[in-house]
Amino acid sequence: MKVAVVGAGAIGAYVGAALHRAGADVHLIARGPHLAAMRRDGVRVLSPRGDFTARPAATDDPSEVGPVDYVFLGLKANSYAGSGPLVHPLMHRGTAVIAAQNGIPWWYFHGLAGPYTGRRLDSVDPAGTVSATLPPERAIGCVVYAATEIEAPGVVRHLEGTRFSIGEPDRTVSRRCLDFSEAMVAGGLKCPVESDLRNDIWIKLLGNISFNPISALARATMGQICRHPETRALVESMMRETLDVAAAVGCRPEISVERRIAGAERVGDHKTSTLQDLEKGKPLELDVLLAAVVELAELAGTPVPTLRAVHALADLLATTSPAPAGSAV
Repeated sequence: MKVAVVGAGAIGAYVGAALHRAGADVHLIARGPHLAAMRRDGVRVLSPRGDFTARPAATDDPSEVGPVDYVFLGLKANSYAGSGPLVHPLMHRGTAVIAAQNGIPWWYFHGLAGPYTGRRLDSVDPAGTVSATLPPERAIGCVVYAATEIEAPGVVRHLEGTRFSIGEPDRTVSRRCLDFSEAMVAGGLKCPVESDLRNDIWIKLLGNISFNPISALARATMGQICRHPETRALVESMMRETLDVAAAVGCRPEISVERRIAGAERVGDHKTSTLQDLEKGKPLELDVLLAAVVELAELAGTPVPTLRAVHALADLLATTSPAPAGSAV
């Protein structure tokens, strides 16, 4: 099995190291000091489950890698439309693209029977630019339940979780999913193949759609949001509206809002990825988290007044926040 990891940051390098440990032919595509360190010393993983070092190939030029069986995307979703130069040299006729993203994916209605079959969402696939780069028929969905961070160039700290749920957009259990799952498990990770990954997408999205924009707007941690009665109530309202939208487009995940909030509170004073991106002057990944659900609500005729209000504020924040001095956007 030949795998290219495009965007070998904290999650991508962690997955690549695990697959390499399992015997896969892995190629990490990255840049800067992180790439230089991985070329020199490999990927060093620091984990409560045991530290290890893997030495997969690493490059900034995908044409050096050539066609692969799987492309694992570790990029933020707002980079997908422009990822063609990184991804296209890796493609052959049967290459699958495993998109490890938060929020609503560009392939959401691909292969899904019902009134919205094949519908494109402008918020996540504007003018079809993502589908043109990453054809939905190549896509394998992936919901990440692992937390990692780059501690230093070439060094990934695994904080918690090893589960990477995957699934086909059309709800089949395919050979390509089973093969990738087996390789991930051999590398020490959990990788269940779900018959309907959309349930996992909505369950994880409940936290992202509420805590991520609120944390950026209030410059607050998850614990602070939960301990403040008004923002806790706001989170609850956003989650309930999100479940209403999920049901309106045919998905009813079994999840308790109260338990979901309690779980977030146990995480404590953790900064969401959106708040971290804001502080670093990076683009905010809010379209797939919030704008897409508002678009789905419009499509299904579902009222979401709280989501609309928070989306308006978060969208304004994303367009007006200056980058910190010396940072690159």
